[in-house]
Amino acid sequence: MQRIPEPELMVEHEQAAAYASADWSESHGKIPGYFRERFPYFESGHVIDLGCGPADVTIRFVKAFPHVTCTGVDGSNMMLAFGLQHVRAAGLESRITLEKRFLPDPSLETGIFDGVISNSLLHHVADPITLWRTLERCAKRGAPVMLVDLLRPVDHETAVRLVHEHATDAPPILQRDFIASLHAAYTTDEVRLQLISAGLSTFQVDQVDELHFVVWGTVI
Repeated sequence: MQRIPEPELMVEHEQAAAYASADWSESHGKIPGYFRERFPYFESGHVIDLGCGPADVTIRFVKAFPHVTCTGVDGSNMMLAFGLQHVRAAGLESRITLEKRFLPDPSLETGIFDGVISNSLLHHVADPITLWRTLERCAKRGAPVMLVDLLRPVDHETAVRLVHEHATDAPPILQRDFIASLHAAYTTDEVRLQLISAGLSTFQVDQVDELHFVVWGTVI
């Protein structure tokens, strides 16, 4: 199936509200575990979450790693507003900071973070190499980096089936965005070529289920 890009940012209030109020336990709940499996030595430090959206993954991550603080960045004011509400409701203001950033952003490329995570951002960015270079340049040497994203299905019919199987009860706007994201996603082979182009050929790509892949490695 040919890739069809989708907008980089979620700026509609209805769209952001639907995403922020959805139950992401099935997918987001696995992300801290993916990280721990790949980096069992990691316990503490300051982590950046690129494309944090309403901070659901950010919150889950710091809860799973009690000695971690996190900066979540996103380009959507609407998403960050919902994220701030969620962080306050979780009582994690002392451990999570949210900032508006739009890639490329040289202020992020400072090599100060002890770890990097990102979920469902790759298929939104116009230039994937920009994201890969930011992931590398914002982290300290030896820092763990992990990105999770959707996998593009082989055809439209498969995409429709996946939406029906995994988002049957979701609001129509989320179902619309889900199928658009599946069309905008990359294959694992495409991601491997991106990593080579970005100078990150040591990073590994694991398909973890029918919908997702995990990219991970350490900054050299």
